[in-house]
Amino acid sequence: MYRFLRTPRWWGINAFVLLAIPFCVFMGTWQLGKFEDRVDSHKEAEQRPAVSTLQAAPLASLLPVDTETSGRPAEARGRFGEQFLVPDRELDGRSGSYVLTLLKTDGGRSLPVVRGWLPTGAKAPAPPSGEVAVVGALQASENVGTKGVRAAGGLPEGQLGMISAAALVNVVPDDVYDAWITLADSPAGLTPVPAAAAAGTGLDAKAFQNLGYTAEWFVFAGFVVFMWFRLVRREAEATRDEALGL
Repeated sequence: MYRFLRTPRWWGINAFVLLAIPFCVFMGTWQLGKFEDRVDSHKEAEQRPAVSTLQAAPLASLLPVDTETSGRPAEARGRFGEQFLVPDRELDGRSGSYVLTLLKTDGGRSLPVVRGWLPTGAKAPAPPSGEVAVVGALQASENVGTKGVRAAGGLPEGQLGMISAAALVNVVPDDVYDAWITLADSPAGLTPVPAAAAAGTGLDAKAFQNLGYTAEWFVFAGFVVFMWFRLVRREAEATRDEALGL
């Protein structure tokens, strides 16, 4: 009754099943590993000393930005230059803009400095003149997946949709650091912008997506096995009925 399993059609079905099951198990294991990596990085981040207890370090010593240096206090010296607004940024449930001012450092490169958050409709205060020293939390450049980013463009002059060297390369003539800092002490009229956690270190919705994908891949593996047994049973019943003349 099961001789049909040796037919070319069933050789193809069996080969597909034998390939699909380990593939689904591999993908599920991979997604589970991604989730476990996020859990481990979250634990490591919690065990690090509080950022408020760390001394500010020279900017150059903290670059490039990674999970270890993201959020660390960085210091730089230079002169403030061009200033931009980064619109559609929320703070405490209110809509407004980040005030981003470029600091031309002594090394010649410009560092994006978020001096604070500004409510919608308010006027941004001018940056101080002369050489200044700034201290702020180091942050990695934003990308299209960062919350609040407007990657489509079409903004008025003097506004930016994303804080990154890539967004500034065609706007300013200077070389720009592939990083930015947010000041802990903002000038009057501005509210300090809290530093964001480094990408991939928190147990956010994306981390639990990996866990959900893990379950999905193992369900797919079980579904393949279930369908194989179901097809075998139907074929066997059809073969039996044919043998009985039904």
